[in-house]
Amino acid sequence: MNTTIRTPGADDAGPLEQADKEAAAQAARHRHHPVVKAVGTLSEVADQVPLSLVCGSVILGGALSGQDHVARTGLRMMAAHVLANSVKRMIKNRFRRTRPVEMIKRQDYRCEPGESRGGHETSFPSGHTAGAVAVAVVVARDLPHMAVPALGVAAMIAGIQVPRGKHYPGDVAAGAVLGLVSALVVRRLWDRAARD
Repeated sequence: MNTTIRTPGADDAGPLEQADKEAAAQAARHRHHPVVKAVGTLSEVADQVPLSLVCGSVILGGALSGQDHVARTGLRMMAAHVLANSVKRMIKNRFRRTRPVEMIKRQDYRCEPGESRGGHETSFPSGHTAGAVAVAVVVARDLPHMAVPALGVAAMIAGIQVPRGKHYPGDVAAGAVLGLVSALVVRRLWDRAARD
């Protein structure tokens, strides 16, 4: 039995892109399920402003409690988040990819260089994933006892983006790589500044 989904633009897409689109279309069939909606709502903590507030709370909490190492962790979290978000924004401003839910609803799909014309064309890469992974990697490195919950929350945030119809699996993978690299760059620059 053939279970391949015919998605818009299938004739133009290479095999990896077509598989990415089909996986997203299959997963997005569950976007109205109450669990997907609930977890998706929780994942909004990784949006730009809420995640900045989380990082700021760690900085403030560490400073007020006299725990300098926690405040420094918060500063590194914020730096990694800002770096990941800045690079993500540069990519989204130069590359158009239709979000899966729009591909499904409108039967239209674009994946090409060029300035996006609205949020419906900013699927690549996943910013929620990039921010969540960047912050979680900093937390895991600085506060090892928090590694499992931090990385678990980041995995949940990344994983729910596909069934929500917000991103393709490739967008999520790219966001995870961006978040990881951002955290590593911040750590390296921080360590270099401390040595100097």
